[in-house]
Amino acid sequence: MSRESGRLTVLHISDVHATADGRLYDRVDGVERLRAVGDYARDAGVTPEAIVVTGDLIQRGNPDAYPRLEAALDDLERAAGVPVLTVLGNHDDARAARGMRRHAGGHHRIEHIAGMRFALLDSSTGALGAEQTDWLREQLREPYGAGTVVALHHPPLGSPLPTLAKAGLADAGALLDVLAGSDALAVLAGHFHHPLSATLRGVPVSVGPALAYHQVMNAGPDVVAGHDQAMFSLVHLLPGGVAATSISLDSPAPLFTQPVTA
Repeated sequence: MSRESGRLTVLHISDVHATADGRLYDRVDGVERLRAVGDYARDAGVTPEAIVVTGDLIQRGNPDAYPRLEAALDDLERAAGVPVLTVLGNHDDARAARGMRRHAGGHHRIEHIAGMRFALLDSSTGALGAEQTDWLREQLREPYGAGTVVALHHPPLGSPLPTLAKAGLADAGALLDVLAGSDALAVLAGHFHHPLSATLRGVPVSVGPALAYHQVMNAGPDVVAGHDQAMFSLVHLLPGGVAATSISLDSPAPLFTQPVTA
C-alpha cells in the first residue's frame, strides 16, 4: 500500500448518479465509470489504503439501480484490494440503500482501516442533525491511530458558483465545532460536481469532482449545466497536511512518453 511511500492514500469518488437503465442523460453510465476507475488504479499503479464514495450513488428516482451499483462497487473493491466505503447524498433513497451490504446497520458509521478511523456521515437530507452530530462528537472524543477521515456528501461550505453558493451542508457550523481540535485529518465531500479545497478551523476539506459530469463553471449566475467529463480524486494524507489531485477518466493521446531517470 502507499503507506510504504510515507503517505496514506484515499481514492475519492463522488456523485456516481447510477440509473436503473444504465444511462443518465442518455450518455452517462455511472456503473461502467466505476469500473473504469478500477482500471485506472491498476494501470497507474495506485495503491490506496481505502476508496471512499461520497454520495449521490444513484440518480434520484432510480432505487432499482442499487444492486447493479453494489456489484460494481464489489468489483472495484476486488480490483483495488481495499475496502470501498460509501455515504449517501441527496439523490439517494435512504430506504432502498439499506439493501447495500455496508448500509444494512445504518447510514452513519465508523470503519477502521489501515490504522485510520473513517467517520461516514449521512447528509442525504442536506444536514446532519443534532443526533448525528452528538454521535460524531462521542466517536471523536479520543484520538485513533493515524487519525480520522470524515466523509459526507454535502461540503461544510458553499461553492464559488452563485447557483451553488448556499448548497453546502445546512448545519456546517455544528460539524466544524465537533471537528475543531479533534484528530480529523481531512473532510471528504462531493455534491458540487467540481473540485474545491479549503481549510476550515484548521481542518482540510477536499470536495471531489463528480464521476457523472462536471459543472460548466461559466454557465451563468442563474443556471447550472454539466460537461460530460468523469473525474475523481487521489487524496494523499501527508505528515502535517493533505494533498488532493483531480484525475479525469478522459485520456487524450500523450504528446510524449519517456522513461524517468534518476
